[in-house]
Amino acid sequence: MNTPRITGAGLGLRRELMLPLRAKQPSVIDFFEISPENWIDLGGRWAKEFHWFTERYPFIAHGLSLSLGGPAPLDEQFLKKIKAFLDEHRIGLYTEHLSYCSDGAHLYDLLPIPFTEEAVHYVAARIRRTQEILERRIAVENASYYVASPISEMDELFFIKAVLEEADCDLHLDVNNLYVNSVNHGYDARKFLLGLPGERIVYLHVAGHDRDGPDLIIDTHGQAVIDPVWGLLEAAYDAFGLFPTLLERDFNIPPLEQLVGEVEQIADLQQGWRNGQLKRTA
Repeated sequence: MNTPRITGAGLGLRRELMLPLRAKQPSVIDFFEISPENWIDLGGRWAKEFHWFTERYPFIAHGLSLSLGGPAPLDEQFLKKIKAFLDEHRIGLYTEHLSYCSDGAHLYDLLPIPFTEEAVHYVAARIRRTQEILERRIAVENASYYVASPISEMDELFFIKAVLEEADCDLHLDVNNLYVNSVNHGYDARKFLLGLPGERIVYLHVAGHDRDGPDLIIDTHGQAVIDPVWGLLEAAYDAFGLFPTLLERDFNIPPLEQLVGEVEQIADLQQGWRNGQLKRTA
């Protein structure tokens, strides 16, 4: 299947943004991201609106409910619907969270997987099966979490690397999640970043969060991106090169002009990398 190449800076497509985006079509936005769960089987006006965008822009799909670490059997019928959706809209990259969100029913939250050898084998097998059904490599996103499992046998970085290696999948790096976890769990964010397997990174997220205390951050995607997170994004480019990077904003949606300003910051960092690191290739 011939899918558009994704490069540059992107924005999550929210329904409340579709009208202003159609009216203005900011040139800095190179691609959009959607969660398939919000668009599969949709008809009528919203289906037509969505097709207008997919006919003009490249898209990435970021799943919410596959529950790669969940105890219930992998929902293969759902994955077949995802594949049909991706093929229909020529979406090459599908990503999901390295977490779980169901146990007999949907839990409406992304919960951490215990960092154990058993979990590595279990999750990796489910990722491999997902890739078989979708007939494409997927990328898994490092997830934010607030309470570490008491049965964990390894640290988060070792767990992520072990899953990626055994599943032979790619990494969707969320630098905001990395920062959130570094504050909440007391580790060095840049050291963690540099320990990741850069050869597996294919896609980046940047987002804002809410600070509930000096050592507690909630990953809400409801605020502007802060300077330390921008700094981590720049450090990721310096360490690993350029990757398509998306601004996430799921709550407290500001006017489009404000979001475009943050997308422009992504584009400026990418251009700065090109200007200063011409010997590297994205």
